[in-house]
Parts: sequence; C-alpha cells; structure tokens
Amino acid sequence: MAESHALGQTGEDLAVSYLSENGYRILRRNWKAGRHEIDIIAETDEYIVFVEVKTRSEDYLVNPSEAVNRDKQRSIIFAADNFIKRYSIDKESRFDIITVIRKGDSFQTEHIEDAFYPTLK
Repeated sequence: MAESHALGQTGEDLAVSYLSENGYRILRRNWKAGRHEIDIIAETDEYIVFVEVKTRSEDYLVNPSEAVNRDKQRSIIFAADNFIKRYSIDKESRFDIITVIRKGDSFQTEHIEDAFYPTLK
C-alpha cells in the first residue's frame, strides 16, 4: 500500500472514531454512486451528514479543506442525492469536511460543519 494511501486510510479511521465519540452514527464508509464517492455517511438525530476527509502530513502547501474544490463538491452532492433517493432519507442533509494533519507521530483533527452547501448550478 502506498504511503499516501495508508495515510488517507488512517485519516478516515480517525475521522470515524472522532465522529463516533461525538455522538454520530456511522452509516457507510466509502459509499459509491458510479464514479462518485463519499468518504463517510453518518447521522445525528437531526441530520444525515456527508463527510469528506482530507488527510495531509504537516508539510502540506495548501490547507486540506481547500482541496474540496467546486468539482469535488459537485461529485459529493451527486452521490449524496443518490444515497438520499435510494434509501428514502427524510432528514435534512449537511456536508462536512474533516481535516486530519499528521505532525510527527500525532494527528490533529478539525471538523468543519456545513463546509459547503448544494447549489442548483
């Protein structure tokens, strides 16, 4: 397994732990709709939450959350719409980003709720 893939997998595992510890129920990981993928689908009593996880080592050049550009957002929104329709979800949806930064042997996690919103265009 490539080092960057292993780091990404570690970041997703840490994000799942973080969400679980904070009262989220994990519904799916790496859910796909065609070529579109959502890293984590979770829920609270109030929301269905679609989470994109970005993991980087501390020598990153751009903030990991900025890697969730407009095209990536469209892809996540498309997959989320498919999930909602397929499973007849009747909750308000939310799109979050969790960034995980490796600093030596430790990791720093940041949860950005309502990181972006679905748009009509």
